[in-house]
Amino acid sequence: MKTVFLCGFMGCGKTTVGKLLAEKSGRIFVDMDSYIEDSQHRTIAEIFAADGEAHFRELEREAVVTLAQSGYVVATGGGAMVDPVNAKAAKQGGRVIFIDTPFELCYERIKGDKRRPLAAAASREELQERFDLRREKYLSAADSIADGSASPIQICAEIMKSMT
Repeated sequence: MKTVFLCGFMGCGKTTVGKLLAEKSGRIFVDMDSYIEDSQHRTIAEIFAADGEAHFRELEREAVVTLAQSGYVVATGGGAMVDPVNAKAAKQGGRVIFIDTPFELCYERIKGDKRRPLAAAASREELQERFDLRREKYLSAADSIADGSASPIQICAEIMKSMT
């Protein structure tokens, strides 16, 4: 059973959909940011503050390689599949599914969230710019695309259908 990597911008629904998808497909769900936090015994914000984004991205690369062999449903961090090395490793070990959610919906979910260092420190305009840049990379990394403006149950059903 291949690993399913869900990618998309912060707040697109990766965790919510991932939990549903894991339940419906009989797999284990892993939130990659939580996986990294558990392995490092620190929060993402603490890792960013102490060691910087570059170190966090290296931890992300290690996590993708490890999880690609798992057969799990993995909700990646918002920046994970932006890295071509991660996208390649994810595709080799599984399927990459982009949850394509409109910026406005993502923004409403993430604005002011202190657990998301990049969201907490950025203006709306900066987040829109980051969203636009990342969306192209998600599209190129993805094996398939799910409409993120649908309900979590509908998104899950769309992904399950694409996996058959």
